[in-house]
Amino acid sequence: MELRARILVVEDEPDIRRFVRMTLESEGHEVFEAPTLQRGLIEAGSRRPDLAVVDLGLPDGDGVELIRDLRGWSQAPVIVLSARSGETDKVGALDAGADDYLVKPFGAAELLARVRAQLRRQALAPSSTQAVLRFGRTSVDLARRVVERDGEPLHLTPIEYRLLTHLATQPDRVVTHQQLLKAVWGPGHVEDTHYVRVHMANLRKKVEDDASMPKHLLTEAGIGYRFRP
Repeated sequence: MELRARILVVEDEPDIRRFVRMTLESEGHEVFEAPTLQRGLIEAGSRRPDLAVVDLGLPDGDGVELIRDLRGWSQAPVIVLSARSGETDKVGALDAGADDYLVKPFGAAELLARVRAQLRRQALAPSSTQAVLRFGRTSVDLARRVVERDGEPLHLTPIEYRLLTHLATQPDRVVTHQQLLKAVWGPGHVEDTHYVRVHMANLRKKVEDDASMPKHLLTEAGIGYRFRP
């Protein structure tokens, strides 16, 4: 499935901005550029992009501000580009509403793969709540709240079910520990990351072929998890 999109690139370094634009245009995307935070906000509001690629270190502010503003009115995927590789920076951007994080330097193939994954997720999003989700040997009927493995009922605890469905309905998106805790346990548990680790370990034993080498419920070290269909 090839998806063509309107993509906003907010990046202050001309060489990187040009590289990103040429890479995206090579797959037929329509690309708009902004070198600053304020210009990015204007372009986002007027262009209404299908996806945004945002640098964090902008000359007039932090890209996280743009992400928060965008999340106020749009669910378009956001991929962060940044030289900052620390977990704190990644978690901050993802908690603000970013969907993925790419550390500089990066290659064209990796950028395009991340963009394709986010566009696929966005294209499937409207029907995800009505679909039967299938991955590996497992299927999840969201309407009936039934999980099966190899066609047989699979017993999940209520927390395991909420963990699985929260991740599975957002494929290829990095979900932080704090986001999972808030969604599954409630806002009073955002510091209890050990809850997530314990229940994720149990969930993997039930839905993965090899819990020690998961193919679907992937760990983003120090940050959270990503569901890969």
